[in-house]
Amino acid sequence: MKGTVLNLSGSPVREIDLPTAFSEDYRPDIIKKAVLAAQANRRQPYGTSRYSGMRTSARSLGSGRGIAQIPRLVNSNRAARVPQATGGRRAHPPKVEKDWSEKINKKERRLAIRSAIAATIMPELVRARGHRLEEDCQVPLILEDAFESLTKTKDICGVLQSINLWEDVLRAKNGRKIRAGRGKLRGRKYKHPKSVLIVVSDYSGVEKAARNLAGVDVVTCDRLNTELLAPGTHAGRLTIWTEGAIAKL
Repeated sequence: MKGTVLNLSGSPVREIDLPTAFSEDYRPDIIKKAVLAAQANRRQPYGTSRYSGMRTSARSLGSGRGIAQIPRLVNSNRAARVPQATGGRRAHPPKVEKDWSEKINKKERRLAIRSAIAATIMPELVRARGHRLEEDCQVPLILEDAFESLTKTKDICGVLQSINLWEDVLRAKNGRKIRAGRGKLRGRKYKHPKSVLIVVSDYSGVEKAARNLAGVDVVTCDRLNTELLAPGTHAGRLTIWTEGAIAKL
């Protein structure tokens, strides 16, 4: 399988051989399993305080009063401490010792990464994720190594415009939405769409130049994972590779 290398102005320079990972079968089931395992292993344990709902003067009044024998506040008739009372303890609260992690076989995880890499060269999957990919745009998008030495955001923007990917960055910028539900109160008010993934051979300045662009991620090829290639378990992320990253892959 061949790939076309583009210069920073978007003109084709030469063709190179692609690694065998790009020829892997598309396995959405394995990709989803790997992404969910990565998300589960990132979860932090949480639980209630040991004495939640128990810091009260409530005690039972005993029998013979014609009322339920549940704990009641001293000098009051209001029930407390028990789970069915307002402000009482939880019956089965979340436990800190609960294990949220999920295991995945090493060969399955590596197969998922290769399959997610192969999905990046399928235009129908890239468009299905919502990326703005023009009809005449060929994937994979491979840029010469000079792209890795760019240190200014305006230079990255110029390259993205020359290869017709700037519309996808604008889609991510304008697609920020307020999250539905309680997550708004927990530091996750906004949902941000993902845009271009830039895969380089080594960090040399481009990661700082691109980090302020909406939805854009930069990663070296040896730190690639399924979650970056298939955010939300959906494969086919719009990806830019450098020639050095392809050789290192």
